[in-house]
Amino acid sequence: MSISETNGGRTDFDRWIATAFAETGAFTALAVLVEIAGIKVTPICSTYFNVIGGEVDWGEMTVLFAGAGREWDGASFFPVTGPDGGPLDNPNARLKLRELEARLDDDRLVLNEGNFFDTWGRRLQVEEVEPQ
Repeated sequence: MSISETNGGRTDFDRWIATAFAETGAFTALAVLVEIAGIKVTPICSTYFNVIGGEVDWGEMTVLFAGAGREWDGASFFPVTGPDGGPLDNPNARLKLRELEARLDDDRLVLNEGNFFDTWGRRLQVEEVEPQ
């Protein structure tokens, strides 16, 4: 894993979500929580939510994820929009989330296609390693 540093009191997540909202407007975020144990990254649960403003911060995300009832080490967010822009409706969001879960089951590097952060809101990246 590689980790970038936070600065200015804002996390990498805070900067990312503000920029994403400024660029696309409202969107649906598919979120996957993972456990990281050594070189192994395991998805443990997923959800989706609509982002309708740029005011969400990492502290609010961690409170939301506390409701999962699971310990987690990282979260990857995949912004998606409807055909005409804006958030997806619930059936399409569920479908996109299931498709993402299936892709992650096949290849953990898919986490890098999203915006991947540790529990402190610092950007992460999954690096491919050879089994030993």
